[in-house]
Amino acid sequence: MNRENAWTTYEEADIKALEGLCKEYKDFLSNGKTERECVAQSIELAKKAGYQDLEELIKNQTPLKAGNKVYRTWMEKTIALFQIGEDAIEDGLNILGAHIDSPRLDLKQNPLYEDTEMALLDTHYYGGVKKYQWVTLPMALHGVVVKKDGTKVNICIGEKDEDPVVGITDLLIHLSGKQMQKKGNVIVEGEDLNVLIGSKPLKGEEKEAVKKQLLQLFDEEYGIEEEDFLSAEIEVVPAGKARDFGLDRSMIMSYGQDDRVCAYTSLAAMLNVEAPKRTSCCILVDKEEIGSVGATGMHSRFFENTVAEILALTGDYNDLRLRRTLQNSYMLSSDVSAAFDPNYPSVMEKKNCAYFGKGLVLNKYTGARGKSGSNDANPEYIAQLRKIFDEAKVAFQTAELGKVDEGGGGTIAYIPAAYSMNVIDCGVAVLSMHAPWEIT
Repeated sequence: MNRENAWTTYEEADIKALEGLCKEYKDFLSNGKTERECVAQSIELAKKAGYQDLEELIKNQTPLKAGNKVYRTWMEKTIALFQIGEDAIEDGLNILGAHIDSPRLDLKQNPLYEDTEMALLDTHYYGGVKKYQWVTLPMALHGVVVKKDGTKVNICIGEKDEDPVVGITDLLIHLSGKQMQKKGNVIVEGEDLNVLIGSKPLKGEEKEAVKKQLLQLFDEEYGIEEEDFLSAEIEVVPAGKARDFGLDRSMIMSYGQDDRVCAYTSLAAMLNVEAPKRTSCCILVDKEEIGSVGATGMHSRFFENTVAEILALTGDYNDLRLRRTLQNSYMLSSDVSAAFDPNYPSVMEKKNCAYFGKGLVLNKYTGARGKSGSNDANPEYIAQLRKIFDEAKVAFQTAELGKVDEGGGGTIAYIPAAYSMNVIDCGVAVLSMHAPWEIT
């Protein structure tokens, strides 16, 4: 049952291909720190690979046939790609699914304020985070501001070498006696995650002069005023590019690898599919970190509606045809697994955990404690995958997310499984999951 380290199996050509993929992946991470940025990059790559915008085909009622490649986005934060196969679509789809949202800090709708001649932005953290990890780091602002006339203003501050960065201060060790006695979840509390953005007053102003100086900068640089924050979506994320990690360059360190390590590899696989028998699909969704809710999460009808549109352009649509298509589909729900960390061995059960270097990870079930919130894949499906992987010499391992009563987590797997399709969690092992900088 021991799995061979994949590094020992690679030939020189494999290493070269791996390095090429990882370079492109690091670029994707560095340029895609929000869902919108990931979708924009995905569209660019899809177009280069010959994909067409499905919305245009729907508008013109252009029929789809085997070999056609299409993509569709929703609210600029979710994307689905399809390559029509030779088999009837009712026979089912082969689906890769991943999420492109990551833990972060979101600006509140009324974020900007001044305190003791310092300007700060109020935030609300998104997803599961250890709040104390997000202080004293160089941070960047990414997002979009939508003005009342519908004009969209993209914001990206802190990524260029010449850009300033922002961040959250922490209490100095000399005065932190009481702080150090607190439990980890309250060492830094949610309402204390305020981002310091300025300290220089605007000349000639006596009241809130620092805040007014910042507002003047926003107006000059972006043409936005304070009320425009009411319709903004700005994320505070770690500033800096993805980097090789380890003196042997065997790992990657970056923000947002949960779950963009699975999203990018799923996208890359989709763009390299050639003439599939079954129709192939890759869907990259938003909001997984907060329960897959909302119009852009996996719980929305976007995926179902898009499959319905595909069916309408490949023949006569009806509800029964849609249900058969979804029920007969197979899905890899691509999400990260917790890698064994020799610094924290007590939370893992060594026979059933993921390891670096031993291939992609199959999770028969995730969930918490008694498998709560899990998909729990069928053994017949796992046997099919084992056969495919072994015949193609794919390095893979199986794992659970830590010891039974240590905690747990969930993915999007159980949501498409509600259509009665076969789904299993399948992804990449990661260290320091949900930290500002993760390692794969």
